[in-house]
Amino acid sequence: QVQLVESGGGLVQPGGSLRLSCAASGFTFGNYAMSWYRQTPGKERELVATISSTGGTTNYADSVKGRFTISRDNAKNTVYLQMNSLKPEDTAVYYCTSRVRSRDYWGQGTQVTVSS
Repeated sequence: QVQLVESGGGLVQPGGSLRLSCAASGFTFGNYAMSWYRQTPGKERELVATISSTGGTTNYADSVKGRFTISRDNAKNTVYLQMNSLKPEDTAVYYCTSRVRSRDYWGQGTQVTVSS
């Protein structure tokens, strides 16, 4: 079965960096685009970044452009989100997701807290 497992979240000071990872299994990872979303209490999930199946195309929310980088390693079935220059407003639960065979799959999420 399809599984997505995020890791790498934590507490970081403003201006700091974190790298999130999402390990995928149960499908042919290199055939599917991957995305990162984030959610704060009381708000809808927000699309943060998307990467194509080959990694050749990426897209970002305006709020993270120039600070976050999405990448993938198809040999390791893993997608990453490098987050630099973190701000308190980046605090959220971060999820990775993919649409596999017309169904959306989500990981359990990893908490990122940006605070001094």
